[in-house]
Amino acid sequence: MILFLAGTSDARELAIEMQQVGFKVLATVVTESAAKSLQDAGISTRIGRLSAEDMTSLISAKGFQAVVDASHPFAEEASKNALIGAKAANVPYIRYERESQRFQNDKLIVVRDYEEAAKLAAEKRGVIMLTTGSKTLAVFAKELVGLENTRVIARMLPRMDNMEKCAQLGIEQKNIVAIQGPFSKELNKALYEQYGVTLMITKESGKVGAVDEKLEAALECGIETIMISRPDVDYQNVHSSFEHVIAELNKRLIEK
Repeated sequence: MILFLAGTSDARELAIEMQQVGFKVLATVVTESAAKSLQDAGISTRIGRLSAEDMTSLISAKGFQAVVDASHPFAEEASKNALIGAKAANVPYIRYERESQRFQNDKLIVVRDYEEAAKLAAEKRGVIMLTTGSKTLAVFAKELVGLENTRVIARMLPRMDNMEKCAQLGIEQKNIVAIQGPFSKELNKALYEQYGVTLMITKESGKVGAVDEKLEAALECGIETIMISRPDVDYQNVHSSFEHVIAELNKRLIEK
């Protein structure tokens, strides 16, 4: 059996393909919605975050033969825990990573992390649309909520805990766009225009994360964009295609 870190649409497709070629998979996810999506496709799931120690214990207890980490490019902690857990349990670790993209236009600024993005946005002010999810919303709220000449529009998944987090951080309902993507360029443009956005903040999540559509829409609307670059994680056995992940699994399990 393979322990599989999931949570994105391409991870789901990889899990399905792995099962189709004969690997038994247990996917670990954080949310109920991610679990349901996988379960609907016949993938067994486990819900909840895992520390490195949890990962090691689970691998040993269930007798997993390998760990496939197909978590989101920005799920830095999950990947680090998977690396540590696989090494401690002495099983192969294989990383599926969405291909990174290079963007360049005169309206784009690339920064290292969320904190740098928030501080830069505070300097620029205006109507700021966050498309970075709820996990780091507090980082932006600290710098931007209540700032003069600044309105923060938070675009995120329509989940109850997200709405509660917005309320706690002082983001009013009128400034919440609760909707599940991915979004077309046209829908992005419509949202930017509806709210009069002057600055958009996103992450370099890869083509599957529909970053292209966000940026193209912003550029056509003349909107400046701040993009957060991917975390610097020392992954091992990294592949950007399903075929290569499956080939690596076959190779590693034969070697064992």
